Amino acid sequence: MAFDPISAALGIGEKLIDRLWPDPAQRDSAKLELLKMQQTGELAQLASDTQLAKGQLAINAKEAAHSNIFVSGWRPFIGWVCGAAFAYALVLQPMMVFILAASGKVLPPLPNIDTNLLGWALGGILGLGTMRTTEKIKGVTK
Repeated sequence: MAFDPISAALGIGEKLIDRLWPDPAQRDSAKLELLKMQQTGELAQLASDTQLAKGQLAINAKEAAHSNIFVSGWRPFIGWVCGAAFAYALVLQPMMVFILAASGKVLPPLPNIDTNLLGWALGGILGLGTMRTTEKIKGVTK
């Protein structure tokens, strides 16, 4: 028997509904909405997106286990670069400006870092980091 992602997603959805809505009327309404989603294809799209994410996770796992630092080390590198840039922009640069101004020294203009761009990059990394933390909490990894 072949794996049917739509049926699997529907089963998971029903189990979640049973846990989240103790009131039978609300539960039945939520299950009806889930069936409507299945009929309109939204659930099929969700199942497809889930399969795509699982494939990407498998690629990420192989990439992280690679022995070449240029393959496995790019995420930690980006994390350290973002962390260092945020430390400079949010702590080091303001403190340098304050200390030098308080001591009466003239400070040339310091470079500004676009923290909006860093936020986008770090947000993606932290999203992946959250999944890793969840794995550690559940005891999946050492």
